[in-house]
Amino acid sequence: MSSGFYGEEHRIFRETFNRFLQREVVPHIEEWEREGIIPKRVWRRLGDEGFLCPWLEERYGGVGAGFEYSVIITEELAYTGAHTLMGYLHSDIVAPYIHTYGSEAQKEKWLPGCASGEIILSIAMTEPGAGSDLAAIRTRAVRSGDYYIINGQKTFISNGINSNLVVVACRTGSGSTSPKKGISLICVEEGSPGFSRGRNLDKMGFWSQDTAELFFDDCRVPVSNLLGKEGEGFYHMMEKLQQERLVLTILSQAMAEVMLDMTIRYCKERKAFGQSISSFQHNAFKIVDMATEIEIGRTFLNKLIADHMAQKNIVKKVSMAKAWIAEMANRVAYQCVQLYGGYGYMEEYRICRFARDVRVMPIFGGTTEIMKRIVGKIIDL
Repeated sequence: MSSGFYGEEHRIFRETFNRFLQREVVPHIEEWEREGIIPKRVWRRLGDEGFLCPWLEERYGGVGAGFEYSVIITEELAYTGAHTLMGYLHSDIVAPYIHTYGSEAQKEKWLPGCASGEIILSIAMTEPGAGSDLAAIRTRAVRSGDYYIINGQKTFISNGINSNLVVVACRTGSGSTSPKKGISLICVEEGSPGFSRGRNLDKMGFWSQDTAELFFDDCRVPVSNLLGKEGEGFYHMMEKLQQERLVLTILSQAMAEVMLDMTIRYCKERKAFGQSISSFQHNAFKIVDMATEIEIGRTFLNKLIADHMAQKNIVKKVSMAKAWIAEMANRVAYQCVQLYGGYGYMEEYRICRFARDVRVMPIFGGTTEIMKRIVGKIIDL
């Protein structure tokens, strides 16, 4: 958590956000987990307090904050167990598409709502037949006068139920010889004719995070909702995936840190054979091994954050980090549950939910296998 790019103002911001979460989010997490969704009013409260898209310029509702504030928000969501409230997806993964590729009219129309929480964002890339292979996207948008007519289906879309603005990756044009050249990004607003949502999907973890299928049946969207250039959507996505994967790596690291912290406390308190189970050498060695891996991950991650803030290309290293830290967090989860014993398998203990939730980290935002393929290509294997 500590790094050279944090100062007193960051400490104050972290404490302020932590207090907000402890007051308005943490007491309700168990209820939202049962209901499978977080109420929209929570997003508006995040916006009221300036915790959504703080990096936006003031004219769009932000305060022009640096990326380090986004890091703090993501970390605190994990540290408090509120990580299913995907403010990081909204603020640091989807909103940058609008900010970077949107016209001034689009930015004025949508970004203030993104900062206030009136607009909740999602991005629809994955399809039943196109997950890791984004070039295989089949959802198609056909130009008809001043509208695009979109047909297709998306799945595993985070914020899929709550979102009222969806950035949809779809095929446009008459067809390019390169599958990567025919993809565009189109913003679909809630209420667009032909746009519907499926059920809130049942998942292994992240229960209170709404995840849905999206359907487009002759969905009519104004041509003015095109983000960036037609046919350049694949390259727009590639440009933004660096930050997406960094944000998800920050989440994995923070989840590993909090799992270890809660396990150390438990092991010191839990007695067996007349002594704390942390005093058994085998258990102590397990804890030390986890602490070492977590320290390695934190050191690597802080360097990546600094390089990203300096606008350096970190595609290779962030791919390494996402793969390694996500897998490390899952190793930590396994060992922590083991140290808890039977209690680690009980829902009343936070470690149980963390162990379920962290399992998706090597999958979404780019699987471990895809991350390794990217690194392999970069080092010319």
